[in-house]
Amino acid sequence: MFSEIYFRKDVVPDMGAKMHEYSCSQEEVVMEGKTNTQVDEIKNLRLNQLVNFKDHPFKVETNTELFELMQSIEKDGVLVPLLARPNPNGEGYELISGHRRKAACEWAGVTEVPVIVRDLDNCQAVIAMVDSNLQRENIKPSEKAFAYRMKLEAMKQQGKRNDLTFPQVEEKLELSRSELSIDNPTLELGKVDPFINENGKWGIKNSDQPLKVNSNKELARQVGESKAQVERYIRLTYLIPKILDMVDEGKIAFTIAVELSYLKEEEQYELHAVMDLEQCTPSLSQANRLKRMSQKGELDMDEMYNILGEEKPNQREQIKIQSEKLNKYFPADFTEHQKVELIENLVKGWHAAQSLKKGSR
Repeated sequence: MFSEIYFRKDVVPDMGAKMHEYSCSQEEVVMEGKTNTQVDEIKNLRLNQLVNFKDHPFKVETNTELFELMQSIEKDGVLVPLLARPNPNGEGYELISGHRRKAACEWAGVTEVPVIVRDLDNCQAVIAMVDSNLQRENIKPSEKAFAYRMKLEAMKQQGKRNDLTFPQVEEKLELSRSELSIDNPTLELGKVDPFINENGKWGIKNSDQPLKVNSNKELARQVGESKAQVERYIRLTYLIPKILDMVDEGKIAFTIAVELSYLKEEEQYELHAVMDLEQCTPSLSQANRLKRMSQKGELDMDEMYNILGEEKPNQREQIKIQSEKLNKYFPADFTEHQKVELIENLVKGWHAAQSLKKGSR
């Protein structure tokens, strides 16, 4: 619903100077390329008035990117206002978009920030929070997984409303004929009916029966992923934290993690213990076998040891180096994948240098 906030240059004050509280006309704040009809306030708020969004799935890490953002704020101030709503659970305001900017301000010693304050219900707030954070460059699988799940649940809750008028629904979805799912609905959009106008375009009109749309498909359309891929990401939310961390760190591949998500919670804890003891992770075929055995009620730790103990082609003649010996040479925010990639590049460079030496003899 609300993903980005854009300001017209002719109405934006100097963000480097101290901003005073003022209201924007409906022409001054545009969201998702469309003019917002309500009046938004931009306030100067103290950081201690802002409460982080409940169950916020996107992590704010103290890394190089946050340091660079802190330096930018020290130099130019906060150029893009944060987005918040009145705190539904108490005093202050609940932060919807701008958690990294808030953290960078705390780091820089900034005590006040410009904030757009908007009255949003819970579903609108979730969708705005997810959409604004999905614009980030580096998003971990777990962050995307919980974000998709939260947005899907919010969309389903919105779909139960019967107070949407025809223009609201038409603007909200812009559905094509192929996206209408009458026989297998998961999301209702008020009492409306699809129709074809004189130009051959699909539209929606008032009806005694609610229009029902596949919410998974609509979410996939909005985030630019296939419906199947969105469902795979949401499966990751069924993983225990320890295994999900391994996915984020690149120790377990995405497709393997999806298969492991079908294991019962206690089975996942047992599997993590086995992986830790054996210092290995399952292949895709092994993960699929673990999943099938779990569904049949035949999976226990002995079977896990047997399956993971099998020699895999990609694990033969491995050279193992304890991570503690290498971690001190990498930046703290480096992922396992980045570490492996750097090591491979260094070895390639060394090999190329050795080849040149041999050729010069």
